Amino acid sequence: MTDAELKTIISGVMPAYPDAITEAVRRQSELAKPPRSLGGLEDISIRLAGITGAVRNDPEKCLVAVFAADNGVVNEGVAVTPQSVTLKQAVNMTWHKTGMSALAGFFGNEVRVYDVGINAPERQELITKKLRRGTNSILRGPAMTREEALFAVSVGVEAAENAKRDGFDAMGVGEMGIGNTTTSAAVLAALTGADAELVTGRGSGLNDEALEHKINVVREAIRINAPDALDPIDVISKVGGLDIAAMTGAYLGCAKYRLPAIADGFISVVAALCAVRLCPAARDFIFLSHASEEPGYKLAAKELGLKPFLLLDMRLGEGSGCPIAFQVMRAACAVMNGMATFDEAAIDDDYLKNLDEVKDFNYKA
Repeated sequence: MTDAELKTIISGVMPAYPDAITEAVRRQSELAKPPRSLGGLEDISIRLAGITGAVRNDPEKCLVAVFAADNGVVNEGVAVTPQSVTLKQAVNMTWHKTGMSALAGFFGNEVRVYDVGINAPERQELITKKLRRGTNSILRGPAMTREEALFAVSVGVEAAENAKRDGFDAMGVGEMGIGNTTTSAAVLAALTGADAELVTGRGSGLNDEALEHKINVVREAIRINAPDALDPIDVISKVGGLDIAAMTGAYLGCAKYRLPAIADGFISVVAALCAVRLCPAARDFIFLSHASEEPGYKLAAKELGLKPFLLLDMRLGEGSGCPIAFQVMRAACAVMNGMATFDEAAIDDDYLKNLDEVKDFNYKA
């Protein structure tokens, strides 16, 4: 993929359908319940209407797409988990033996794992789409070239296109890559100007001394590479990872092909922010599954202007929030589709006219 091709994809993204949103808001106001009594479930069903153009939806067929890659920054002592785990867990996902894939298997969701840069030979269980095995250490220079980052973006776009072609109703965006909480923190700090200390967490369990070292690595990597905050591809190529690049492409692809995209935790939401910085209209297609325990998550979600569905103190990654979020989306649609209106329930709704909550209600996607 070239920069020109990326611009073509971005230009092809159309925002949510306003008429469908208006119709969905109207139906929610007619359902036999106190106004806004189902809170976020109402918002989800309305946002889905904006994506599909239909008020009634049911995202029954769902996919978790995982983008796996290794990160050279692990050589700087920022992770307690050995790099070999990236390949092992990527393969285990295809056997439904990890946290995310066990959930996906239970709920009947498909899992596709893309090798976009694992530092190991190819495995037949994985969809291999890589130019290189892992990235350079961001403490020693750019993680990769701009061309390599754009190639990884194209893998994510293609994954979304294939999901749409194969009839999926929604796609979760997950990752596997030891060291990627460090690269995600660096990308987030570069995009927002936040200090490294505010966005860098313990990952899989660093002690205080190791956490301080990790913060310094993030801070120094940004100083050395000087990424351009106004150019997300520059940021990803200099201080990010192949997994983040591919996930960014997945969100752009979901937006282009009008497929609801579910973000998982910290790494996934940082990639979502990259996608929205590239293409603001992509935000209409992104849903946040759960609030990660990583400290940078709140900042990234705030920058997106989106709220997560779930507060479960999760921090596994992999896309583990996505299978649960799919069920929340289906629950939201079940209410929109199956609940009676005031007229159908033979309830006089005149009392609503005096409720301040109705007068003040103004849906914002």
